[in-house]
Amino acid sequence: QVQLVESGGGLVQAGGSLKLSCAVSGGNFGRLAMAWFRQAPGKEREFVAATSWSGGRTEYTYSVKGRFTISRDNAKNTVYLQMNSLKPEDTAVYYCAAGGLPLASKSGSTYDYWGPGTQVTVSS
Repeated sequence: QVQLVESGGGLVQAGGSLKLSCAVSGGNFGRLAMAWFRQAPGKEREFVAATSWSGGRTEYTYSVKGRFTISRDNAKNTVYLQMNSLKPEDTAVYYCAAGGLPLASKSGSTYDYWGPGTQVTVSS
């Protein structure tokens, strides 16, 4: 059974940075596409970023392009989300997701495994 655990969330001022990590166990990490999603209070879950098996392909939602970077370390079974120039509207619970397809998909239905989430709060 694949298990995901996120870490690195917290409270930061607008303009600041945070780096989220997602440690994966119980699966072949090199054969998992990885993604980050987020859900703000009262809103639906939305796609943030994704990376393919090798990390060679990445996808971002428009609102985070140029500010967030997704990366993966296949030797450490870990995926990261570097978040810079944070804005109050980035406040949400951030979820890590893993799926068996090789592509960096923006669709939540592509992913089979999800972490419990980590809270990111950006103050103005």
